[in-house]
Amino acid sequence: MEKTIPHIEYTKKTAQQLLAVEEPEVQGLYRLADRIRRDHMGDDVYIRGIIEFSNICANNCLYCGIRAGNGKVARYTLSADEILETASAMATGHQMTVVLQSGETPALGDEVLGGIIRRIKKETPLAVTVSVGNRPRETYRYWKECGMDRYLLRFETSDPGLFLRLHPGSTLEERLKCLNDLQDIGIQTGSGFMIGLPGETPDILAQNILLCRELDLDMIGIGPFIPHPDTPLGKERNIYDDNREMFFKTLAVLRVFNPDAHIPATTAYDAVFPGEGRDLALRRGANIFMPNNTPACHRKDYFLYPDKPGVDDPADQCLESAVARIRALGRNVGEGPGHSIKGAHVAPSTSKAVGASPSRDRSR
Repeated sequence: MEKTIPHIEYTKKTAQQLLAVEEPEVQGLYRLADRIRRDHMGDDVYIRGIIEFSNICANNCLYCGIRAGNGKVARYTLSADEILETASAMATGHQMTVVLQSGETPALGDEVLGGIIRRIKKETPLAVTVSVGNRPRETYRYWKECGMDRYLLRFETSDPGLFLRLHPGSTLEERLKCLNDLQDIGIQTGSGFMIGLPGETPDILAQNILLCRELDLDMIGIGPFIPHPDTPLGKERNIYDDNREMFFKTLAVLRVFNPDAHIPATTAYDAVFPGEGRDLALRRGANIFMPNNTPACHRKDYFLYPDKPGVDDPADQCLESAVARIRALGRNVGEGPGHSIKGAHVAPSTSKAVGASPSRDRSR
């Protein structure tokens, strides 16, 4: 496959064709994705530590374990000092980005979160990513002024009808407006989607990949849908349960379509493929690893889906495991914050993969 594709046409039809490949051609797809990753992003794997600072959420997304309607969840919110203490401990190791993640509600208040961002930037060398859902444009601008470097907001599905069914009271249009606001303000922007949601079709999956390219994202996080028993979709199956190779094929095609985006090996891959999921993801297009740094006493309360890895492991053990896995693959642990190569933070690689490196203009 690597020799038969001199140039990629970034269309839905191409995505569908690549997603449809089977053995032995699928191994060529994985090699192609890995080569594109190496040529554009290098062999460094950047470690970004997650702090799940609150599991309080106002939304009732049908798939999410911390949805507002799940009365079995023990709700919590870390204090500003607890967040700072955790972030400060991270800064002594290989993790040079902290990801502040919570349910979609102003659990701390926008100004309080802004103050936390300021303190992290003042007291540590960490880059700051925030992931707390839809917010007004001015809130994003305020957090950027406080020092926020990046924002992660997944669109989950590119199909408006499916989005509305899964996210009562919210629309895909609103989500895409938030992503546009973030990019317009000049914030490094991440998004992504779930693979195999009930109601998803092969056409939607291909469109998910194409939308990521059209959005020209700095980071793209994807992972398989895993049903949570205490949600309305708890008894549903991932539509690719009988073809789980699709989870990795999607990742590989995503890399082919987005050569210069950071793509994490998300924890959901380890949940579906215990002990090897994230390793395989790193070999098939991914270049980011995100260990959990949430205080141990709250790990089990941020239960988005079953079999979430690392719930019982201390933060230092999660980090040690991440470093060991990266090095076992012959890859390097990235130094520095690992900012987007699309902006002014880091000079892009001069290497080329298949075709020309995509520019910020994705209209073609």
